[in-house]
Amino acid sequence: MDLLLLLLLTSSLLSTYFHPGRTADAQTLFSIRDVSLSMEPSPDVTRDTNVTLRCRAEVISAGHEALSREYTIYKDSSVVYTKTSSSSEDLLYPLDQARVSNSGKYRCRVTIDGKQVTSDAKKLSVTGLSKPVLRLNKGVVSEGEEITANCSAPAETGSIFFYFYEGSKEILEKQVHSNQAEAKLRFSTVGVHRIHCAYTVLVTPESFKSEESNTVTVSVKALPIAAVLEVSPQSSVYEGDQLDILCSVRNVLHSSDSIQLYLSQGTKLLNHGTTRVNHSMVALAQDPAEFECRLEMGDIAKSDTQTVSVTELFSVPTLTKSPAEVFHREYMTLTCKSESFASERLDRDELTYSLDPPLAPQGPGVFKALALLSELNYTCIAAAKGIRKHSQILTVRPKVSVSTPRISVDGKVILGRPFRILCESDTGSLPITYNLMRGFTQLDNFTVEQRFQQAFFTVQITNPEEITKYMCEAKNSQRAPLLGKRLDATVIVPLAHPTLTVIPHIPEISEGDDLYLICGVTGTPPVTFKWYRDGTQKPLNISTTSTNNTDYRVTGLSKEHSGTYYCEAVNHANTVVSDKVTIEVRLALWKKALIGGFCLLGLAVLVAVLVLWFRSKRGKKEAAAELSVKPSSPKSDDSLTVNLTHDTEVYNAATVKVDRAAVSVWSQRPPEAADEEESSLASNEPDVEYTEVVHPRPLDPARVPVRKGTDTVYSELQNDPHGAADHHDYGSVEYAELNNEPVETNHRGPEVHQLQELPPVD
Repeated sequence: MDLLLLLLLTSSLLSTYFHPGRTADAQTLFSIRDVSLSMEPSPDVTRDTNVTLRCRAEVISAGHEALSREYTIYKDSSVVYTKTSSSSEDLLYPLDQARVSNSGKYRCRVTIDGKQVTSDAKKLSVTGLSKPVLRLNKGVVSEGEEITANCSAPAETGSIFFYFYEGSKEILEKQVHSNQAEAKLRFSTVGVHRIHCAYTVLVTPESFKSEESNTVTVSVKALPIAAVLEVSPQSSVYEGDQLDILCSVRNVLHSSDSIQLYLSQGTKLLNHGTTRVNHSMVALAQDPAEFECRLEMGDIAKSDTQTVSVTELFSVPTLTKSPAEVFHREYMTLTCKSESFASERLDRDELTYSLDPPLAPQGPGVFKALALLSELNYTCIAAAKGIRKHSQILTVRPKVSVSTPRISVDGKVILGRPFRILCESDTGSLPITYNLMRGFTQLDNFTVEQRFQQAFFTVQITNPEEITKYMCEAKNSQRAPLLGKRLDATVIVPLAHPTLTVIPHIPEISEGDDLYLICGVTGTPPVTFKWYRDGTQKPLNISTTSTNNTDYRVTGLSKEHSGTYYCEAVNHANTVVSDKVTIEVRLALWKKALIGGFCLLGLAVLVAVLVLWFRSKRGKKEAAAELSVKPSSPKSDDSLTVNLTHDTEVYNAATVKVDRAAVSVWSQRPPEAADEEESSLASNEPDVEYTEVVHPRPLDPARVPVRKGTDTVYSELQNDPHGAADHHDYGSVEYAELNNEPVETNHRGPEVHQLQELPPVD
């Protein structure tokens, strides 16, 4: 708060500094720190306690002059006290001899120079009310005479409700804004009446009730005036007798202008007047037999009552029908009868009966009628000596005989599953009882009692032929029930044993064929077949048929059609799936033949190439062996002849070889053959030698053809390292013979000879 004061002073100085023409006012520099309200001696006091409300305001200011303070005291939301003061002392608000009406929530508001602060609310509770006092102006009065009652609440204030009681009964309530209330009371009954009062102080939102006041008695004397009722006759009254009733006043007072007489029977007013009233009527047993004569004079009411016993001449008739169940367009009998009658006053023959609506009687109280389709209400009237009595209404509701029931199924009949059978008739009055029969044995029954009910029965069959054994019986009367026809309904057999047949047979399926997938089941058609292939969610084909099998055709098979297939069958009962079949589409026959032909052709070409290569290689080796020349020592002349003979043979052989091969055996072999031979032979094969062979003229013209000149043939010779068996031991025949050297035979294979130059031969 010191900081707040410093801020106020600083603000004032700054305002003076920036507004030099303005003078600082010390009275405006203040602050209302707090306003509090307290109650002395306590917030909770009893009645008659002197209570003081203390309002304290804490104000800080910079000036020395007193501030003008305005104090306002609130009770609940209303202002109860206001005072303006320049003193800093607390405001004291006294509540002398506090009452319950002073209870409530109080607040104090302090206003200084437009600033105001309100204290917190404090509740004052005052308990205890003064005892009320009752006074009456008269203690003895006559009937209807008025008295004045005064009830006071000493020293109480506020809004007060006063209550006046006779015994424990409240007779008057009155609200006033003072501490007493006055009431006017009248007593209509003779005797001693005890009166007291009480009050309640209303302090919103609560109320406080006082104790009861003193009790004052009032004696009420009876007036001599009275009401008199006379009924003739008073005994042995039968229905139909004449009753005379008189209502009058006895001891009429001089001031009887306000008298009123009322003659009534039960709640029915028969007559009214001032001093004398009469009435005549026929006695009836069903009417109330209690009469009243009532006198009213101001607040005074006096009455006289009499009960007349009327003997019943005949009882109220009853109306019955037979039979109890009446069917449309059938005859019924209605009987009207009074069970008792006064035989001393009435003969039975005097009692007559009739119907409403009228029907011709078949005898005393007996009527016959044809039951119509619609319902009718009948009433019987019994009459004798001017007395008419009506029976209670009899409602005839003709029933409609039930028609032959129809039997049907609700929904579908699936073998082995529960289903519902409905029994119903086109016509028939409710209630109708339906019996479900199997053969001629009753299984169950159901009674239809409401309009929209239906007779359903739940059954189950295990064989389709059982469906025709069910029948319905219907009954709505005591008659024999009606039996309907046998149940005729389609029994749906669930699907079973799904099979998938593939045509052609699986090992024989080839490209280009037409594939037939035949799906078959056992069960009741129609059946919807769906074909699937693994890897696809949607079916390949869907077909619905009235048979138990169908097929799906795939034309022009290819390798793409290979896969696993299965079928699904659906009818109204269930769904079944066949086993899966894996189909592998093979190559077409012509493709196989073509591939085989190509393979054979390739093989043949390969064989031919190998044969040619082998023969070429062998021929070259033979030629090389025949033409190879081996150096030897000179021989005798004796062997020349033999060598020449051999030379001729070699020559001929060489000539044949050259003709067949179309080249000279001495010619150099092609490079390709050399490469093949080099690749096939080991590295230790002998080097190729070139031998020059000079053919001399044959010595024997008969054996060797004449040749001129010298033929030089180069032949590529190769020694077989393995000593092939097909090499002949020709050696260098010509060279040996020409040099007169003997011919040597080498069985180990051809040898490699060095190249030598041969001398010319003549």
